[in-house]
Amino acid sequence: MGWQRIALVVEGSHAEALAESLERHGALSTDIADADAGTPEEEAVFAEPGSDAALWPRCRVSALFPESHDASTATREALAEAGAASLAAASIDRLEDADWVRETQRQFEPIRAGKRLWIVPTWHDAPEPGAVNLVLDPGAAFGTGSHPTTRLCLAWLEERVRAGDSVLDYGCGSGILAIAAAMLGAGAVTAVDIDPLALDAARYNSQRNRVSLDLRPAHQKLPSLHRVTVANILANPLRMLAPLLCAHTEPGGSIALSGILAEQAASVIEAYAPWCALGVAGEEQGWVLLAGTRTA
Repeated sequence: MGWQRIALVVEGSHAEALAESLERHGALSTDIADADAGTPEEEAVFAEPGSDAALWPRCRVSALFPESHDASTATREALAEAGAASLAAASIDRLEDADWVRETQRQFEPIRAGKRLWIVPTWHDAPEPGAVNLVLDPGAAFGTGSHPTTRLCLAWLEERVRAGDSVLDYGCGSGILAIAAAMLGAGAVTAVDIDPLALDAARYNSQRNRVSLDLRPAHQKLPSLHRVTVANILANPLRMLAPLLCAHTEPGGSIALSGILAEQAASVIEAYAPWCALGVAGEEQGWVLLAGTRTA
């Protein structure tokens, strides 16, 4: 079994309408990407969930059609319906069936985070058996170790966590930060998320790594104080969570926040100023890690 894959380059203002029209004309799925990716004209686009983000000036709209479908006619009709014109010759090729689980797994290799911490997908062997090897299957939750914000937090935890520390990971996703803290010697680790699937993934991953986490949904009451607090979410929720996260960090304890773009850092620092003087402790690919000490 195979599929027909169509790819067109259109102005960004027409991309979403074209993708929707292609689906109405029989496409099984569509995808929108930067048509200039990999060139000097490539542009990074960031936005908070729920906010409107402009697409790239030139977008590549791809669509998968069943093998028996008249994809050429469907594409012409979709372009006309969306009022779009292709900026370059459309391409069509055949996509063969494959073991998509295996193909997806190939995208994730072991990742070094910090000096002695490795994130190892469950389908790989540890590259350094004597290192701190965190075995991970992210499932449906965020946190593979590949994103800059996760790596920044992991490196910070490696430097900050001491034996016996109590740690709070708020917005734990796959559990990667909470598990790393436990493997680095933390005595008690609380992991919190609003998504039940994330908590399931964190539970599974903690069991794989033979560590114990106190997993809690966000609506549940938290243990009073922690020596180390880490939250890798996004700037808007981090600003809103400032009173809560600081209230559950003991005076003299450490706080680290990420999921923050460099241009958002000042507003997050301001939100935490009544309880904690934060500063930029790391930066990678436009993302920053803010860290500081909880004041009395």
